[in-house]
Amino acid sequence: MKRKFGIAVLILSALLLGGLAQEVECPGLKVAVTFGYTPLEDETVTSVSLRGSFNTWGEWPMEEQPDGSWAITVCLEPGTHQYKFFINGRWPRDMATARGGGPVDPQADGYVDDGFGGQNAIRIVKPVLVGPSPMYDPHDPAYLCIADDRLVLRLRTAPGQVGSVRLVTDQGEWPMERQLWWDWGEMWRISLPVFESLNYYFVGTLIDGSEFTVPDDPSEPFSFDGVDRFPQLKWVSQGVAYQIFPDRFHNGDPENDVLALQTDEFFYNELWTKGGPVLSSWSDPITPEHCCHQYFGGDLAGIMEKLDYLSELGITILYLNPVFDSGSAHGYDTRDYLKVSPKFGTEADLRRLLDEAHARGMRVIFDFVPNHTGISFWAFLDVAVRGPESPYWDWYFVREWPFLLGDGNAYEGWWGLGSLPKLNTAGPEVKAYLFDVVGYWLDFGFDGFRVDVPNEIINAHGFFSELRELVKARHPEAYMVGEIWQLDPSWVQGDQFDSLMNYALGRDVLLPYARGNADGERTLAELSRYFATYGETVAAMGFNLVSSHDTSRVLTDLGGGDFGETPAPEAIKRLQLLFTLLSTLPGVPVVFQGDERGILGEKGFYDAQRYPIQWDVVNEELLAHYIGLAQMRRAIPALTSSAVRAYAAKEGVLAFFRGEQGEVLVVANNASRLASLELPPGNWRLVGGEAIFRGRVVVPPVQAWILAREE
Repeated sequence: MKRKFGIAVLILSALLLGGLAQEVECPGLKVAVTFGYTPLEDETVTSVSLRGSFNTWGEWPMEEQPDGSWAITVCLEPGTHQYKFFINGRWPRDMATARGGGPVDPQADGYVDDGFGGQNAIRIVKPVLVGPSPMYDPHDPAYLCIADDRLVLRLRTAPGQVGSVRLVTDQGEWPMERQLWWDWGEMWRISLPVFESLNYYFVGTLIDGSEFTVPDDPSEPFSFDGVDRFPQLKWVSQGVAYQIFPDRFHNGDPENDVLALQTDEFFYNELWTKGGPVLSSWSDPITPEHCCHQYFGGDLAGIMEKLDYLSELGITILYLNPVFDSGSAHGYDTRDYLKVSPKFGTEADLRRLLDEAHARGMRVIFDFVPNHTGISFWAFLDVAVRGPESPYWDWYFVREWPFLLGDGNAYEGWWGLGSLPKLNTAGPEVKAYLFDVVGYWLDFGFDGFRVDVPNEIINAHGFFSELRELVKARHPEAYMVGEIWQLDPSWVQGDQFDSLMNYALGRDVLLPYARGNADGERTLAELSRYFATYGETVAAMGFNLVSSHDTSRVLTDLGGGDFGETPAPEAIKRLQLLFTLLSTLPGVPVVFQGDERGILGEKGFYDAQRYPIQWDVVNEELLAHYIGLAQMRRAIPALTSSAVRAYAAKEGVLAFFRGEQGEVLVVANNASRLASLELPPGNWRLVGGEAIFRGRVVVPPVQAWILAREE
């Protein structure tokens, strides 16, 4: 017997909110979700908007209700969404505590680090499914892509209803495997050789024996033309990356240190905190200007001196925070996009660094900042002097002129900061200039770039689609990474970025597990949902990180202590567990400078996580662990493949397969006691050891094992 099933159209009707009934119809699997804000008794509210991961933190105005509350009902995809209410033109620092010490939204399902010392609220959305609710879109790489030189086809269904799925094609018929599963979905998968053309459809068998097809009419099948529309960069998939914050990495040329004070922009604005830029010795204490205007002398020469160290660590990709001329230690207030910052060295120094890195098999990507400039950028200075007569007047959003440099009330700046005036990237001249900047540095020798706050660019998706077309035409192997913190496949459909900064994997999934705050079942489900959301070619190029210059140190996040303290041994073990998982999942693991040495640092204490690496201090056990994992990735092809498959989870234990044939099984235990797991059939050898297991394995507390299938 054959049945036809459609995806449910979900309707939220008669939703009572302040006495106002609302009815919202949502397409596909989307669900109608209402957000509401109730002001405090003595609070005057003139505007509230909803901003979150679902609208790239744009503004969705909420409506005032008859009872004085504010509300909006929107259609959201199933999953976990981060958000904040934007109240009277201001962000609440912490959605968990900003409302009189309590939650801003009592309906929130939890909270996560927002990367700026506060917390975003989260809302978990689950769909209402009808039957198996099959989902397939041949234009989405989550369902069809070429990864590891094989054609990967996947079909998503509702959980627990489908017993088997077959792929029927004009080249043959094959069974599919259940690859991933989570609360509201399962992903079925098959990989094949890449045919020049393929006509195909899916046949699913339900638990009760009835069948369904996708599409409903198999006489009108899907077709594949053999074209790879989202090529995988294997140098990324097979690599290990290292992020360098140049001023705090290593000082190789003390003579250029003083140049930082000559380009610093702190002194421009009398409205800023009294003080001034500080030039410190490498181990001097943190000052109140540490985040932005305390300089320690790190430079390009210092990076060159440490290339052998990085090579021994197994690093193959360097990500450099801004190295171009800027007015601060962080470098995101660009003075000149086409000039190396004098405090870091010269263009010749950069040329030598790239050559030396390439000679060691390392690729290098730069930090690109298209959303805003510094106040000493030549176009902004011209606007400040000439006002509306400036040919660059439309490059910015000026509210009033003349203005004082740094006055964020007179013009739009990033998050209201007058030191970071926002560019009008919708303007053709601005866009052409920024595109030329990218082309210049890729021609110079960089291997790719990371984009700062791409979601805040005007017409962001169109901007980066156009940029990708230009970049890939000239540099097809260039790696494009977007700073998107949440799970959002809209950026990685083959027309914009190759990858995102995957905090959604590192901080939202792996970090809670490594802390012991999430059990194995919850974590395996979240991993499944993550890898079901992104195509395998996307996952293979994943820029996977837990900590960076924008977060607290991962060792501090794991309970290791704050800046200046001695790391707790338990936290060291949990970091080893965490980095093992990060290194054995698809994508490139990213190390923030010094994490491999056991450095502590909290965000919020003047960004203590950015304190210079003290090279005479190291946790040798942790360093050896990082080196060993890089060596395993080089030695075991399955660990750098695009294929991952869930296996099992119970209490603190989770396990997943790696490799096209499931050649490797990664087993982790985040509990403080021994835990056992029934193994798949066959013999399994502990990588890095001599033990061979069969039947059942007992995993030590707070540890992850890599097991290889024995022939």
